[in-house]
Amino acid sequence: MLDIKFIRENPAIVKKDLEKRQDNEKIEWIDALLEKDKEYKQILKENEELRRTRNTAAEEINKLKKEGKDIAKKIKDVQEIPKIIKDNDEKLKTLKEEIDFFLMRIPNILESDVPFGKDSSENKIVKTHGEHKKFGFALKSHGELVEELGLADFKRATKTAGAGFYYLKGDLALLDIALQRFAIDFLRSKGFTLIEPPLMMNKDAYEGVTSLADFENVMYKIQDEDLYMIATSEHPMAAMFKDEVIDEKDLPIKVCGVSPCFRREIGSHGVDTRGLFRVHQFNKVEQFIFCKPKDSKKLHKELQENSEEMYKLLGIPFRVVDICTGDIGIIATRKFDLEAWSPRENIYFEVGSNSNCTAYQATRLNIKYKKGEEKEYVNTLNNTAIATSRALRAIIENYQQEDGSIEVPKALQKYMDGIKFIKKLKVF
Repeated sequence: MLDIKFIRENPAIVKKDLEKRQDNEKIEWIDALLEKDKEYKQILKENEELRRTRNTAAEEINKLKKEGKDIAKKIKDVQEIPKIIKDNDEKLKTLKEEIDFFLMRIPNILESDVPFGKDSSENKIVKTHGEHKKFGFALKSHGELVEELGLADFKRATKTAGAGFYYLKGDLALLDIALQRFAIDFLRSKGFTLIEPPLMMNKDAYEGVTSLADFENVMYKIQDEDLYMIATSEHPMAAMFKDEVIDEKDLPIKVCGVSPCFRREIGSHGVDTRGLFRVHQFNKVEQFIFCKPKDSKKLHKELQENSEEMYKLLGIPFRVVDICTGDIGIIATRKFDLEAWSPRENIYFEVGSNSNCTAYQATRLNIKYKKGEEKEYVNTLNNTAIATSRALRAIIENYQQEDGSIEVPKALQKYMDGIKFIKKLKVF
């Protein structure tokens, strides 16, 4: 969230940014928030003064007692103070809840050159890489092909867990693991520390890292527990330093998270609904960085270069999209999506997102770093390295062979015991 001090000092900037996002309702929130903040500070000041008066009176009463003097008048003068303080504390609690409601929903301030647009149709293509391979045969959907090869079982997964799940088998399961190992080794070579995070988080921690709307739309809640299944390893990694102060010399902290991800919402229906692409559970390797504010733009570029280099090594054509003001969401100040090429549908589809969240998550999580004698909120950044379900679709389509087999990208063959082509599984 935005620091309330920033909003107090820069209401016009916040309103102007909300105009870019075409979020008129929240523009009206700013004045209401500042009024509540002003009232909160006034009552807080009043209570502080009342407590001082009460404490001074207590000292005077004790002194009068010792001197054997009458204390009735002095007690009468201050006897209403405890009730007033209690009533004020209740008002402060209510005001704090109202202020927090606004703060947790007012979005981050966008970078000045984020493209203006109302929705995803106005996102800006900034880069395209790779040639589109020509195929002399009709391509099959990735779900259809892996079922025919006996490498995935969607029917039995639906029987076991419901729609949106799958069994991976044989060399396709090995390919999923190979993608994870490929991404992990790549990021470790770039100075990232491997993290295997908790797969559940409590609500207090989760509120620090994502939009509150996600609790209803995306998260799986554990019944009768204050726990949610994680939607991405970004979330537990972001919360790792909650309520802590990091030493400046330790920044930037670069971590590489590997985990299954669990999401209730699986997107719109279409030709690839039955397959690996729109699913409730998948594996992902995530890049995450804690850094000083002055370094976040530079590191945002570094994260982008990492993702692009990995897809170049995999031999997958891709493009990079600059997300517009109406599509960016509340957490990021700038966001780029990487989209892989689908030769069967002749479209690009999203395989990862790269977000600079500046101090937005850190403010919610209260993560600071020590800057001399001062403390300042860190900046956080996150970017998908490899979401295996999406990368598998890209590989299956771009490396599909006329005989129905799937060629293994050269960068993955060392993780596949040297297997160069994935063929029909004959076991079961």
